[in-house]
This record gives sequence, structure tokens and C-alpha cells, in this order.
Amino acid sequence: MMGLSSASRSLLLAGVVFTAFTLAASAQQPASPPAAGAAPAAQPLPPGSPLIGRPDGEAAAKLAPVAPPPIPTQADKLPLAKLRVPAGFNIEVYASGMANARSLAQSDKGTVFVGSRLVDKVYAIADKDGKKSVKVIASGLYRPNGVAFKDGTLYIAELSKVSKIEKIDENLDNPPKPTMIYDKLPKDEAHGWKFIAIGPDNKLYVPVGQPGNNVLHDADHGQIRRMNLDGSGAEVYAVGVRNTVGFDWNPETKQLYFTDNGRDWLSETVPEDELNRVTKAGEHFGAPFCLQGNIIDQELGWGKDCKDYTAPVGLMGPHTAALGMRFYTGSMFPKQYKNAIFVARHGSWNKSQKHGGDVVVVRLNKDGTVKSMEPFLTGFIEDNKYVGRPVDVMQLKDGSLLVSDDWNGAVYRITYGKQKVAAK
Repeated sequence: MMGLSSASRSLLLAGVVFTAFTLAASAQQPASPPAAGAAPAAQPLPPGSPLIGRPDGEAAAKLAPVAPPPIPTQADKLPLAKLRVPAGFNIEVYASGMANARSLAQSDKGTVFVGSRLVDKVYAIADKDGKKSVKVIASGLYRPNGVAFKDGTLYIAELSKVSKIEKIDENLDNPPKPTMIYDKLPKDEAHGWKFIAIGPDNKLYVPVGQPGNNVLHDADHGQIRRMNLDGSGAEVYAVGVRNTVGFDWNPETKQLYFTDNGRDWLSETVPEDELNRVTKAGEHFGAPFCLQGNIIDQELGWGKDCKDYTAPVGLMGPHTAALGMRFYTGSMFPKQYKNAIFVARHGSWNKSQKHGGDVVVVRLNKDGTVKSMEPFLTGFIEDNKYVGRPVDVMQLKDGSLLVSDDWNGAVYRITYGKQKVAAK
């Protein structure tokens, strides 16, 4: 186990996140006029920019993070008819109108909480007598992507701190302001948004991504931390983690599994995103030296050997942006889904032909490695353009599955049975 450094070196970087409207910052810097006959000098990219390292050439120049629509899609305009699920399954809109809907958590009373990354809000989807209503229960926050719930308390992870709201279910109409419990997190924009969850050890797990596409970083980055629910006792649980935005615990072994996004600009086909498993505290998962368990990074891997790091248990496809994941423990779906993993793949931006943009089901071998991966929810890509982008998945208490879509600001619900005719 590794303790945190006594002085967290937060880097106040004027970087950008993986969205196009932050990329505009580099174009707004003043420039001196070029000398007569000389080509204008290219403006330097801000630290952490996802475009750092982009190769020269016409094909690569067309690739950049894809900005979502600025407002949620109207309920009657959602791409529900385009979405496909396996035979016997049904998909419906659970709730809409939530700008940039991202991470999901559920209270003991069934309230669904939804985080966001590009806006300042956390939402609650209340279900009363079968009628759902969306409420804003926190605003004025900075990248409140992560949400988790335990014993009546909602935990919220912003870019550089974690807060809580107690007795939130009793105060949905007049929620108190969040109370900060932990603020020793870096302030880097690149990979700074957080997914959080509470483990079977009753500790809060919080990741800290690498502060750029492919960088050597200090000891405060590229890791997963865990802490007590009051923010005390923080420690580093896993390292060599580039950017995880989803994790869950195997219901049988209680081991932590997490998705991790691979680096950009090596090629369109490698490296693949990873599904990793933590078997002991302190494991190193390779980043930024070893990619997908078997490729030494051409820039930072000199003198390194992939056998010195923990290899992924499975690969999730190149640049698919594998994000939220959950083990399925419900009884609504057929028995072959029991203890399988549902993974939301947000979809690529740095591939000429978009890849991912779906929810896949991953089944494991008895030894915990990946046995198979197959499509489960598709239809978010049309003519190489996004009509939606799944972010997180979460099992409801009745065994149905929720899927968030930050492109449309909506949450879908997938059921099995004869409630509705499955999309064809």
C-alpha cells in the first residue's frame, strides 16, 4: 500500500478537456504578424491538450474531440427508434432534459442521481407512483462527474475535491449545499473529471488520471485512491492507470475491475482500451510505459518491459473510450447475463471510422479473465456520426439496466420480457 505524498502538487494548468469547445482556447491566443513572405507560426497548444502529439498529415488533421450539442435533446427527438438491443429486450427513455448526463448512482429509496462533466449540475430522477421528475439538487459545481451513494448520503466528485450531501432523499426539493470532505486532488483539466464508487470495504474510491495524453507525471497522478467515507485515511490503491472513468467489484471475488483508456496518436488501431483487475493493493498497470499489456510505448517506454506490470484481463477495442461498467447481479435478464459486465463505450474521436459508441457485455472465464465480448446496445453511430454517446450503466433494484447518454442529456432503461416490443 502506498500513502499519498504529504504535499499534493496540484498543477494549475490552462489545459483543455476532451471537448471541442475547450480546444478553441488555443486559437484565441494573440499572435505577432508573420514576416513578409513567411508562413504564420503555429500557436502552441495549451498544456494537456488532446491534440498534443497529433501526427502531421491530412487524415490526422481531421481528427479532434467531438463537441456534444449545447443543450439536451427534446424527448420527442431522442434517437430511441435507432437503438438496438438483443431479441427479448426492450429499451425506453427513463428520463431526459439533463444536460451532459454522465455518471449514475441510486439511493436506497430508488432515486437516481446523475452527474455531469461540462455543466455545473447534479440531477436527481425521482420516481413517485410511476411518475418520474428531474430535479437539480446541486449547482455551481466544477465538473461534478462522479456520484456515489451510501446510507442516505450522496457523494459528489468534482475536478479537485469530493463533497457529500447527507439525507438527500428527504431533501430533494430543498437540498443543502454539498459539504467538502476531501480536497487533496490535482486541478489538471486533462483527465481531471472523476468517476467514484464505494467498495465492499466501505471505502470511497477516487481516480486521478494522467495530466495529458502521454506524459511522465508525478506521484499524485495516474492512480486510483481510496479513503474513508469522511475523507480521512486516503491512500493510493493502484498505479499505472492512464484514465479510468468506470469501475466495479466482482460480486464473487470482491476484486476491483476498472476500464482504462489507452493513449492517443500512436495509430488508429493501437493501443486498445483495457479492462483491468486489481488483485492486490499497489499493483502497477503499465501506463505510460506499457500499453495494452504487450506494447512498449515508443516515447516513454525505453528500458521498460511489459512483464514488469500487471496486464489487462481483456482489451476493449482501440480508442473506444470504455467508460462506465457494472457487474450484472439482477434476476430480470436471462441467466447467461448473471455476473457478466456491462461496459459503456463512449466512442472514438481519433479514428477515421468511429468505433465504440455502444454498450457491450463482457463474460469472464473462471480465472477472472475475459472470455468473450459482444454488442448489447448499438445504434449510436450513423453515417460515421454520433446520434448519442453512452457514458455509464447501472442496474436498478428491479434488475433492469440504465444507460446514460451525455450527447442527448438522457437516461435509457433496458428491460427483458414482454413490457414492450424490442427495437428491431
